[in-house]
Amino acid sequence: MSIAAMNPFLGELIQTNVTGVTCNWIQRADYQISPVATSNTAVLVLTTLTSLVQTITTGITNPDVVRNVVAKGAIVTSIGNVIVTGTDYAGAVLSETIALSGTNVVAGLKAFATVTQIALPISSGAGDGVSVGLGSKLGLPYTLTKNTIGKAYNNNVLEATNPTVTVDAINICNNTVTLATTLAGNVVDICLDIPG
Repeated sequence: MSIAAMNPFLGELIQTNVTGVTCNWIQRADYQISPVATSNTAVLVLTTLTSLVQTITTGITNPDVVRNVVAKGAIVTSIGNVIVTGTDYAGAVLSETIALSGTNVVAGLKAFATVTQIALPISSGAGDGVSVGLGSKLGLPYTLTKNTIGKAYNNNVLEATNPTVTVDAINICNNTVTLATTLAGNVVDICLDIPG
């Protein structure tokens, strides 16, 4: 028989040695995932653009873990907006617009759990197309008001450089962490404090 998971959001206080002075109870969490390497085509392979806006709903592969997506044009003149729709960590509908910049890989900022639809712009010339892939921003399963990440490990090795963290107290899709080292399908541990 299992017991219910501890809930750190009940506002528990800890007594101190000073009468009338308390501190917030903070729990340390080890968020563990195994994200595959970044890719320009993992969500949607290179798709030819046409003279009309296309809405793609088939041939889409969901992210392996909750993370951001990237878009890449096929030719140097690729322009226009790629609109990615799906769901966030909590299952809410999420949409993000990524502006193409030629053949540069343009990273989205939001963390997607699923991708259900991708709207592609019109072609800007012969050979134009778009692919959508996986970025390096990993979604966190918490809405945070401040950066509480203490350590991060990639393949059981402590990161020498602190990860880049984005927090948002309201929208879970905007809570992300980016490691300094390369993702390669290894176990990643994100150690963070969760205030009560």
